[in-house]
Amino acid sequence: MRQIPSTPLTWAMMTGLVTLLVLPGTAVASTEHTPTASVRSTLSELLQILDNQELNQPGRSEERRLQIERTLRSRVSYEEMAKRSLGGPWTDLNDAERQEFADLFIQFLAKSVAGWTIERDPLADSINEDHDELVHYLSEQRVDSLSEVKTRLRSHKVDTLLDFRLVNQSGNWRVYDVVIDHVSLAGNYRAQFSSIIRLFSLAELENKIKTIMPILKLFEKTTPR
Repeated sequence: MRQIPSTPLTWAMMTGLVTLLVLPGTAVASTEHTPTASVRSTLSELLQILDNQELNQPGRSEERRLQIERTLRSRVSYEEMAKRSLGGPWTDLNDAERQEFADLFIQFLAKSVAGWTIERDPLADSINEDHDELVHYLSEQRVDSLSEVKTRLRSHKVDTLLDFRLVNQSGNWRVYDVVIDHVSLAGNYRAQFSSIIRLFSLAELENKIKTIMPILKLFEKTTPR
């Protein structure tokens, strides 16, 4: 299986790519009854934060990251994503250790997303209008409590397949993996994490993630206009 190069910046890029999807400006119900509606509203909420000019000021980068983290915690099954990303070693952890790793993992994702900016078409009235033709929803499939929403990100610059995998938790559909051009984000993390654990230890993996997070802060910029 094709893998994404194992660099900290690439990890941020893969996560950030997901947040560059912008959805049509349609109203979203308070409760999403379908996986597709959940994908739409989750990405829309993230993009509102990323496009907020006040939060894009250098002095408010931590506030921006915290808002993104809160959105990810409420809209993404980050525990399931952390579990799938860690792989086999997850079974060796007790409940407290699993929670500790999941918390570290979601902080890492939020920091990655916070480092990305959005470029608008200057003729567009809103960030939604700018990308009305960018995202194409291809299909939705459900099997019991799991589902997959297939989309295609297409413009004159990119042509990328993005498949969102979701799990139903207490009636809410939450993303637990994203497959980008047939490459699983969780699977890619798992391959990289496994290499570190095999050579060192789980503790060293956590230490490396903590080391990467300050590096990602260097990529938090104001949004150019």
